[in-house]
Amino acid sequence: MTISDSLPRPVVGLTTYLDPAVTEGCGTIEAAFLPQNYLAPVLAAGAIPVLLPPQGTDGGVLEQLLPRLDGVIVVGGWDVDPARYGAEPHAETDRPHRLRDAWDSAVVQEAVRTDLPLLGICRGEQILNVALGGSLHQHLPDLVGEGTYQPGDHRFNPIPVDLRPGSHVAQILGCTHVEAVPVSHHQAVDRLGSGLQASAWSAHGVVEAIELPQNRFCIGVQWHPEQSPTETALFDAFVQAARERQLGRSLPIQVDAALRDVSLSAS
Repeated sequence: MTISDSLPRPVVGLTTYLDPAVTEGCGTIEAAFLPQNYLAPVLAAGAIPVLLPPQGTDGGVLEQLLPRLDGVIVVGGWDVDPARYGAEPHAETDRPHRLRDAWDSAVVQEAVRTDLPLLGICRGEQILNVALGGSLHQHLPDLVGEGTYQPGDHRFNPIPVDLRPGSHVAQILGCTHVEAVPVSHHQAVDRLGSGLQASAWSAHGVVEAIELPQNRFCIGVQWHPEQSPTETALFDAFVQAARERQLGRSLPIQVDAALRDVSLSAS
């Protein structure tokens, strides 16, 4: 058995909703929750998922929390408050969820600062962009003239995307064109945040993936890979980056323990 075989599985934090939820036992309550579709591919890739409910960041919460994680996924959900990028709300923009916006943005900024592997999905891509100083198109039908990207009724529409050759996303997926990715969004990246690069586009030129090349793994995708059970490459690559992060933190401890054992047996 190698040292890496003896390590525990990497621990991945996932941001959550914080909204009213209807339960059988407690009625309608305010709850932090996350669809199982986000958890399944993390488990399948060999990591342990933990939920990160929206909360305040006073008292060094993130500085205490993120060093205990090996990666973080910022998931989909409500529109980002346009006030965060200096815009007035469009008539079709969701009401603000300010606590969640503040929490997710702070998580992203700390993950970027500490080079913690980060995957943003749909809203998560938008939060990544806005947290690094970018902006969003608030209603894509105004831009492209149709509703291809958000079919409604919690459904997902398959669209083709082109990937930038040499980008991290293209390397992970092993191609520069994907015929169908599942999308459900009416907003998208406009002005790119500091250091970010666009790495995938739809046929309309809508940005469908971004990445931060200076970090080991910092990718946002506008599509929903958790809705494609057989398309696991993004989650597998993310969890591998988390595993390498974990190994980097744990290896000195494992080596020290092994050296102590050798020393004790020699004496």
